[in-house]
Amino acid sequence: MDSSDEDIPSLIPAEFKPVPVTIITGYLGAGKTTLLNYILKEQHNKKIAVILNEFGEGSALEKSVSITQEGELFEEWLELRNGCLCCSVKDNGVKAIENLMAKRGKFDYILLETTGLADPGPIATMFWLDQDLGSDLYLDGIITVIDCKNGLSQLKEKLKDDSDNKINAAIRQVALADFVILNKTDLVKKEQKSELISAIRSINASSPLLETVKCTVSLDDILDLNAYSGNRQDRITSIVEEVKRNENSSHLDQDVGTVTLELEKGVSRKCLELFLQRLLWEKTVVDKKGNPSTIIRFKALCRLSDEPRPVLVQAVYDMYDCQSVESEDQVGCRFIFIGMHLDKESLHKLLLECIEDSDI
Repeated sequence: MDSSDEDIPSLIPAEFKPVPVTIITGYLGAGKTTLLNYILKEQHNKKIAVILNEFGEGSALEKSVSITQEGELFEEWLELRNGCLCCSVKDNGVKAIENLMAKRGKFDYILLETTGLADPGPIATMFWLDQDLGSDLYLDGIITVIDCKNGLSQLKEKLKDDSDNKINAAIRQVALADFVILNKTDLVKKEQKSELISAIRSINASSPLLETVKCTVSLDDILDLNAYSGNRQDRITSIVEEVKRNENSSHLDQDVGTVTLELEKGVSRKCLELFLQRLLWEKTVVDKKGNPSTIIRFKALCRLSDEPRPVLVQAVYDMYDCQSVESEDQVGCRFIFIGMHLDKESLHKLLLECIEDSDI
């Protein structure tokens, strides 16, 4: 017998593409679970894993995946007829996602629902920047669901005087949104809806907004946003143009809003990193009243004077990432800031100081 016949055939390991994670957030009662139930029940020819984090009363679907055992919620993955997977969890789904990855190949997307009062920022950075998870998962975007009937009062809700956070949860969720679903539009008059949209745009003027009834949406609208990925650098240019159209809208709260900057010339890598350090970490920027600026979300497309390709910069709070990209945009740098106590002149001044200091 030929020795080659005795050789054990080598196994070819399965190759999986990184799985996109979409975070579904929104205030209590906005319609997050309605959206996820709709996705789980609809025939859409997409393989989606849905992780439910918050439960209402009496949902048959939720009862089918939520099993109480000695006061603890037992995790059970339920495979549905339309190809979706569903799981119920008590926390923000880290353990559930770790278990879910054992089912690689059965799904192409992960949708993770947060609690109504959750700040999606820390959850987003976990999937966006965690190198251990990064090989298997990547953050596709944050979807914020807003209740059209109660949204304005939720955005205006005052925090307790002793609260460490200066911005309420509803505002943070809007500020961090890469896509906004304005739900229950059938329950309000046109004037009330317009006032809410104006308030949303005063906080986040750059993200797409879709009006819905019972969160009936096309999955093509909310999946594959690539909001944190370098392969959609063209979005920065379109976002800046949209911000310009909305920049003069009246602000719900002058403390929270969107500011954009453009610089005709490129900057050095040293200058960019110095600017991010002072802006995000040292927090040296203040507004005209002396209030320190707080960055919630930051996006930029910058041409680097000392490198052949521009970079796409993304930041959530004090965490940022830079990716080299291809771009036909001839403008030197475009910056988008979403946050608290933002002042355009102060931000521009800091940028010019960083340009000067980096040349020394």
